[in-house]
Amino acid sequence: MKKFADLTEREVLAVAIASEEEDSRIYMSFAEDLAERYPESARLFEQMAEEEKGHRHMLLEMYEQRFGQNLPPIRRDNVKGFLRRRPIWLTKNLSLETIRKEAATMEFEAERFYIKAAEQTQDVGVRRLLADLAEAEKGHEHVAAKLTDEILTPDVREEEDRTRRRVFVLQYVQPGLAGLMDGSVSTLAPLFAAAFATHQNSQTFLVGLAASIGAGISMGFAEALSDDGSLTGRGSPWLRGLTCGLMTALGGLGHTMPYLVPDRWANAFWIATAIAGIVVFVELWAIAYIRARYMDTPFLQAVFQIVLGGVIVLGVGILIGAA
Repeated sequence: MKKFADLTEREVLAVAIASEEEDSRIYMSFAEDLAERYPESARLFEQMAEEEKGHRHMLLEMYEQRFGQNLPPIRRDNVKGFLRRRPIWLTKNLSLETIRKEAATMEFEAERFYIKAAEQTQDVGVRRLLADLAEAEKGHEHVAAKLTDEILTPDVREEEDRTRRRVFVLQYVQPGLAGLMDGSVSTLAPLFAAAFATHQNSQTFLVGLAASIGAGISMGFAEALSDDGSLTGRGSPWLRGLTCGLMTALGGLGHTMPYLVPDRWANAFWIATAIAGIVVFVELWAIAYIRARYMDTPFLQAVFQIVLGGVIVLGVGILIGAA
């Protein structure tokens, strides 16, 4: 890997040409990724890609005038000092904010490169071109802002906000809610069956802990393997799986933790069970609220579905444990 200070003018131009070509392709990949979800923002990135193509054309003309048509095989990855970025453009269904932040980073890096390259170059024509490109990259933020004002009208922004909300629900709320519901409801029966069968907090806690962690692992893998997100737009399967698994475990651990009350306390079992009952009530109402807030379910209907189902499972657990 070469130091930037050791590059010749020929290599500097070759790196610049390769960089502009790569950035143009990256912007086009962003445009393709956004086309269905945010068509107006996709147009913005298409125009930025055309800007990069124009820069490459100017650099290539200068290079051919100075050094001929043969480009040395050097890219910015071969030069020390460039940011080593994770190739997020290979990931589908990125959020709009993530893509815009990546574009801002690319523009800043390009501006810094042209400034340093212009300082290092001896040829007056090359230096002038590189300085002009540095100004162009610096002005890309203003170009993007101008294009944003032209393309992203208030109506378009409102539509993109609605799309962003739908994506947030699909990628985070839906798997998290599924996990919270499973963890909160499915662990009620084994936990309270163990509690009323043993009347021992320590034993009940172990059962609840095992049930919660086991359910979290199971739900996490089930969510991750159910859909790769390529067609549904639900994002990274492993991120969804992690969200679902953590919320499942959290839902079960919420009413398991009260059974950490030491058995040596007076009425320890009833104290822990009373606290666990309050936690279950809060969990079920929280699930009902989330369903009403994000899943467009009427609140009373959500309360009826979740609270009634939870009470039935709770009653089954108590009956089995007390039998």
